[in-house]
Amino acid sequence: MRGINMRRLLILITAIALLAAGGFLLYGFGQGEPQNPTIVRLDRPAAPPPHQPLHYERIISLAPSITEVLFSLGLGDRVVGVTRYCDYPPEALEKPKIGGYFDINYEAIITAAPDLVVLMKEHDKPREYLKRLGIETLTVDHSSVDGIMESIRLIGEKTGTKKTADKILMETEKRIERVKAMTKDLNKPTVMVAVGRSLQTGAAGAVYISGRDGFYDELISMAGGINAYAKDTLKFPALSAEGVARLNPQVIIEMVPDVTDPQTDEKMLEKWRSIPGLTAVSKGRVYVLNQDYVVVPGPRFILLLERMAEVIHPEAHWE
Repeated sequence: MRGINMRRLLILITAIALLAAGGFLLYGFGQGEPQNPTIVRLDRPAAPPPHQPLHYERIISLAPSITEVLFSLGLGDRVVGVTRYCDYPPEALEKPKIGGYFDINYEAIITAAPDLVVLMKEHDKPREYLKRLGIETLTVDHSSVDGIMESIRLIGEKTGTKKTADKILMETEKRIERVKAMTKDLNKPTVMVAVGRSLQTGAAGAVYISGRDGFYDELISMAGGINAYAKDTLKFPALSAEGVARLNPQVIIEMVPDVTDPQTDEKMLEKWRSIPGLTAVSKGRVYVLNQDYVVVPGPRFILLLERMAEVIHPEAHWE
């Protein structure tokens, strides 16, 4: 469990918090970027008339959330490469792997002969290197809800799937507005979202939580809550048990993806109970969310928003 959680947390921190993306990336075919890489020019079709989308046939995704967008737009049959972390939808597991989020395998990318690589705005060096290889890229930003929505629109326009993108966006907007309408007149409790833990033993260990500037902070607000962490410092600050006690949130939501064992959930809850005086514990307002999408800032964010709204405001009449 811990390995899976920390693996996804690593992706999340990179993709959402933009933490030192360039400093941790490994480039090239092995360790590090080639000093004198061979520049490979791939054949390109003639440019289409203005406003006519290119019909890309061979698309590579460099992030799990991007892969989800591509498949949601019906482009799964055109995807020829994904990262080793791309596991949704299940069909993505069958796609050729081009490395990870940090250790991109450029040899695998060249072998796949893509006509488009979709990547995150954090991928500065990969974008630069792919340009040198003559490979077209499309940059998206999934660090916010608006960014995710815009990426659906952008990819839809770029790939000729605008109608599908518009339909997804319209349905998602309706669901967002429903959550806002259901919670707007309710009292707003303080909420702490935990996204990972240190490996140390002890009461609760260090807990990584959502800061004030990030994806989860936005979802807390949209779901009718207030982020218990009020400092404008780190996107994912680490708090000790004492730090959590000082925050004393009214609601605690812990993201533990890919774990469906009730005993594991109980162990997580027991760690919170070990911190004396927590209002969320005494009121029975500690929730463990274990769906795989809880740490993937992609098109399924709407499912997370709705689930967060349900636990933050159980008094609302959710149906």
